[in-house]
Amino acid sequence: MNQQHNQQLQRINVVGASGSGKSTFSQKLSVILSIPHVEMDAIFWQPNWQESDDDTFFSKLSAEISPLSSWVLDGNYTRSIPIKWDKVDLVIWLDYSFTRTVFQAIRRAISRAWSQKELWAGTGNKETFRKLFSKDSIVLFTIKTHNKVRRKYELLMSDKSYSHIEFVRFRSRKESEDFLQQIRDRSNED
Repeated sequence: MNQQHNQQLQRINVVGASGSGKSTFSQKLSVILSIPHVEMDAIFWQPNWQESDDDTFFSKLSAEISPLSSWVLDGNYTRSIPIKWDKVDLVIWLDYSFTRTVFQAIRRAISRAWSQKELWAGTGNKETFRKLFSKDSIVLFTIKTHNKVRRKYELLMSDKSYSHIEFVRFRSRKESEDFLQQIRDRSNED
């Protein structure tokens, strides 16, 4: 990525399998670029782990990003592509190994269950050890969907209808951390 392109990074979507670290990476990137971070899970999830219907979700997502000239958006929600990729400049795919992603998902779930911190303000939603070992476990979800997410993004990256979007695929945390450091270094030069 050249310096001119770095200055044009205004709308970024960070995607990847559950547990890949999208939110953590996105928060770091938004701080470096001094642009808002928008977490799709916070828009999607309602109190008591209720999912938003598509009309509500799409409306909230549009209301969140439309007035902003720049943002780092983290989350997949493929059905929202017409909204989130309408003006996106860059899609960053955290495509870490199955083992790495599952390990991160387990570590995150245990940490969240232990801390009992509310995940998204106003929802009351918290991870629990009981949920961790249930059919609704985020770890089980990660195991079941990791390869499906990989196939989906491989197809989307090669889809000609998205040829106007720059895609970056990181296969390790080192690659993603090196990218953040490059952006940080370029930001410090400006």
